[in-house]
Amino acid sequence: MEYRKFGRTGWEVSEVGYGMWGMAGWTGSETTEVNTALDKAIELGCNFFDTAWAYGDGLSEQILRDTLKRHSQKRLYVATKIPPKNRQWPSKPSAKLEEVFPADYIIEYTEKSLKNLGIESIDLQQFHVWEDNWAQMDEWKEAITKLSKEGKVKAWGLSVNRWEPNNCLETLKTGLIDGVQVIYNIFDQAPEDQLFPLCQELNLGIIARVPFDEGTLTGTFTKETSFPKDDWRSTYFVPENLNSSVEHADALRPVIPQGMTMAEMALRFIISNPAVATTIPGMRKVKNVISNMGCSDGKGLDKELLKELKGHRWDRTPTGWSQ
Repeated sequence: MEYRKFGRTGWEVSEVGYGMWGMAGWTGSETTEVNTALDKAIELGCNFFDTAWAYGDGLSEQILRDTLKRHSQKRLYVATKIPPKNRQWPSKPSAKLEEVFPADYIIEYTEKSLKNLGIESIDLQQFHVWEDNWAQMDEWKEAITKLSKEGKVKAWGLSVNRWEPNNCLETLKTGLIDGVQVIYNIFDQAPEDQLFPLCQELNLGIIARVPFDEGTLTGTFTKETSFPKDDWRSTYFVPENLNSSVEHADALRPVIPQGMTMAEMALRFIISNPAVATTIPGMRKVKNVISNMGCSDGKGLDKELLKELKGHRWDRTPTGWSQ
């Protein structure tokens, strides 16, 4: 496992972290399998874990709590998120800060997460949605300053809405944010335009989420793929999205290096960008942990392939189903 500095925090985090959405709220999450996968990741050097209160209404945080206890001798970094009070993902430009993140609510849910996680201080507490027009409002600033002074949060971050990588730039300039979580993968390359350069200028940590484009970049989906009704992906992969996603993935097949899977190429694409501190694939099975962690070996994709993959950029804008 290779490690990178997480911006100005100075933390040395594994360049492949662990996304814990799949630990709760999706189909197929079994306790024993989940714990085995988490333990294997730590064995292979993973030390950065990203969860959220919204992942199973605290269940994912509680699973991480038990993991922290099992590995109390190791320095593991914990990132979680405050859900929007109005429970709307993503937020809308018209949303008022007091409806989404009022000060007392920020404090309340940080306390809830601390309890779920069984820790006294959260390494990285993130806002689970964000609107840049909140940048200069005092309420959120006062709340996070209070929590930081009390030692309950070490660093603060934003989880940027899907396909809106620039909807945070003014907020980052306030100097109060230490890290940004954004969708970045072979298709979603827009963060490279403005967000990544600003983060590098300000020395902020970048978390690349959705490395497999919600599964499309594993190369396993077809236009006939379906999901159970209680699986979030059943509402995301509507025919309009599924068909075009499969077509874009199929267009990548000719450029996959011999002996490499599409999923491995997707992870190595992200790791090849030095601006990214860590990427957080979701993993529920040990075999996926082993293959994903194995991508952190100091070997990025070669320059010619990276140049080729630039041509597969797919710029999208939020829609009713993009969530």
